[in-house]
Amino acid sequence: MELTCFLNKCYLPPLPHLSLPFCKNPNPRILSRKRNNFCLASASDTLVAGSRKELVSKKDNEFDDLKSWMHKNGLPPCGVELKERPSHDAKHRPIHYVAASDDLQAGDVAFSVPNSLVVTLERVLGNETVAELLTTNKLSELACLALYLMYEKKQGKKSFWYPYIRELDRQRGRGQLAVESPLLWSQDELAYLTGSPTKAEVLERAEGIKREYNELDTVWFMAGSLFQQYPYDIPTEAFPFEIFKQAFVAVQSCVVHLQKVALARRFALVPLGPPLLAYRSNCKAMLSAVDGAVELVVDRPYKAGESIVVWCGPQPNSKLLINYGFVDDDNSYDRLVVEAALNTEDPQYQEKRMVVQRNGKLSVQVFRVYAGREKEAVTDMLPYLRLGYVSDPSEMQSVLSSQGPVCPVSPCMERAVLGQLVDYFNGRLAVYPTTLHEDESLLSDPNLNPKRRVATQLVRLEKKILHACLQATIDLMDQLPDHTVSPCPAPYAPILK
Repeated sequence: MELTCFLNKCYLPPLPHLSLPFCKNPNPRILSRKRNNFCLASASDTLVAGSRKELVSKKDNEFDDLKSWMHKNGLPPCGVELKERPSHDAKHRPIHYVAASDDLQAGDVAFSVPNSLVVTLERVLGNETVAELLTTNKLSELACLALYLMYEKKQGKKSFWYPYIRELDRQRGRGQLAVESPLLWSQDELAYLTGSPTKAEVLERAEGIKREYNELDTVWFMAGSLFQQYPYDIPTEAFPFEIFKQAFVAVQSCVVHLQKVALARRFALVPLGPPLLAYRSNCKAMLSAVDGAVELVVDRPYKAGESIVVWCGPQPNSKLLINYGFVDDDNSYDRLVVEAALNTEDPQYQEKRMVVQRNGKLSVQVFRVYAGREKEAVTDMLPYLRLGYVSDPSEMQSVLSSQGPVCPVSPCMERAVLGQLVDYFNGRLAVYPTTLHEDESLLSDPNLNPKRRVATQLVRLEKKILHACLQATIDLMDQLPDHTVSPCPAPYAPILK
């Protein structure tokens, strides 16, 4: 299995304090139960809605609360313990993390959580038709899991999952290396991402969560047997959108993607898993589904007390920030996207479209530029861009009859193609409000706001990729034999985004 971030997965803020809405003609028995559960949930919350003031109880300060509950409910002896580290914000409580309780060697099983302690759709929806629910393309597994935990939280201490939900609350969506996901940032905080394509991704993802919220009642009616135990209103009446958004982002940040399991078990919430585990891009350890359990086999030796790390999947830093709230400077999977499109107004558009399809490309082609492989990416773009500059019909026929992405390349065409790339990369760099040097200065400030710091880390790495692409393009231009040749006119040059 792999721990990945999906379109519908993100970061773990606390499952929030859930106030009960006003209902017309309430049933006195139901209203009484609502009030009782409201009080229980309030006492257990680590976050009070509105004030964001944390409440600390002596019992909540016991590191082994979650683990003790798990042992009482079937967790076998394991090689990990819960420890704590300070939060980024001194106003917030320290966060817990999973550490080795004894020395571990690569290949050792750190823990094995029985399926009875794992939250999956199989458990949430029971015998309901999961496939029917999910193939509506309106609701994700994550929305269902979030809704389940929201109702369970209303049960307070009566919920079997109370110790786990309380631990999720304590984490406040920060993970071990992280701040809250940008999905929960204010507009002013999102401005830290100005110039980055990640900002648009955040807004698009937020719209997707809103669409899922509008379909929540579908779960209620399709999984009626599940929700008979909850004497509350239907989801969109019981929970305001902002509450659901926080819960959804929370679940998205810690969900585990299990491989080689049934559809209803592929997304799982695993106590002792994320966010108590730290993510690392260069780690090989993964949570895996085994017979009756989910286990973690470590990929490196640990001394007792060291934090356990797991692989977060082959994700670029933009996804790591949106889903988990952190950026990895050593992420070999980090990348930017360059979108190139053939000009639809080109009289030879259809012929060029045939050529690119024959060579495994599309009329609107996405090129992924990986960190450290920028020159390779620029070289990969050139045949596609050169094709867009072909204007002579006889040259086009020559291209059509060739067996590869071969275009006649003249010095003036090559200069025009490379010149377009130079302008493109310079244009992308220009939309950032800060320079690379200014980013470095910001990051050297030990008192920099944590959200500003992680956003600056992201845009700094994006700029480094763009600068490397720009330099690779300029180097190719410098290799042209005749620098006196002017670029060819290109009325139907490809469009770069």
